Amino acid sequence: MRVLLIWLLNTCALLAVGYLMPSIEVASFGSALLAAAVLGLVNTWLRPLLILLTLPATLLTLGLFLFVLNGLMFWLAGSMFEGFVVGGFWPAFFGAILYSILSSILSSLLPQPEGHEIAR
Repeated sequence: MRVLLIWLLNTCALLAVGYLMPSIEVASFGSALLAAAVLGLVNTWLRPLLILLTLPATLLTLGLFLFVLNGLMFWLAGSMFEGFVVGGFWPAFFGAILYSILSSILSSLLPQPEGHEIAR
């Protein structure tokens, strides 16, 4: 149930990114649902492999290359189907940052599941 709620919140964050950035287009709520699922799958399966492969660049830039990697994955997800269009690398770069911020804020509004309280 929590996964579905996070998926819906990420969909809302993606709709907000499409509204706030003119070079990122989200055609409809259904397209945003599909794009949020694609982003989740890309981040789950492809991101760890890319982080491992680009570890020297990440270490050399003190972790800043991860922003580039996130932008590239956002751009990749935008090129997979017609309903979610990203206008290039720089819109993908800033869109990924905005998407991360918005989805983190929205996810923090959900209550923590039982047994996952923060120790004080």
